Parts: sequence; structure tokens; C-alpha cells
Amino acid sequence: MAEFCKQFNEKTDTLGYERDTPLSCVLNALSDRSFTFDVRSPPTSYLIKKAAGMEMGPNQPSPDRASGYITPEAVYEIAKVKHKDDHRWHLPLEGIAKSVVGTAKSMGVHVKEEESED
Repeated sequence: MAEFCKQFNEKTDTLGYERDTPLSCVLNALSDRSFTFDVRSPPTSYLIKKAAGMEMGPNQPSPDRASGYITPEAVYEIAKVKHKDDHRWHLPLEGIAKSVVGTAKSMGVHVKEEESED
């Protein structure tokens, strides 16, 4: 366990994320007590909340009432971060961006050119 923590900290220091940013990790424990792991980008919902300036998502998101706004540029930047993951390199950036928009919608965050009162 201590060896995993040491290697994990070394690997995440080189990724360039801020401290305390949640990261996904896939850990494969082998029968000879060795392991491999893959560190992935932060969850899409975390990146959307950060881009929208929200500390936490709404308790009951509604597609009619926005709980936050992000710009198409923010969607593109989030898609670029997610595109770097090993299991998404083959997907087109446009497809990942559509997925980000879908996640934002399910969180009650609307994508708009500029923040406005609706």
C-alpha cells in the first residue's frame, strides 16, 4: 500500500493538476502482489462545477431552471482535458464535447455564450 501511495503521488505531481483535485484511478492488483495503475482526468462533473463557479451541484437539477452557466469555450477545454485519457484518445473531440454538454444538462448547468438572466 505504501508503495502505491508513493508511485501515485509521483505520477500525479507530473500531471499538472491542482492539489486536492479528485482524479480517477484504475488499479490492477496482480496475484504476485504487484500492481499497475492508470491515473485519469478529473470527473466531468467536477470540471463543469469548476468552470461554472459552483461549489456543489443542485439537489434537484431542472432542465428548465439553470443552476449555473458555462460557455462553449469551457466545454471545449473540458473536452480537451478528457480527450487526454488513455481510453478516450480514439474518440473525436466533438463527441466528447457533446458528452460534456449532456453531463452539464443533467446537472442543471446550461451552455450559453454569455451569462444572462433567464
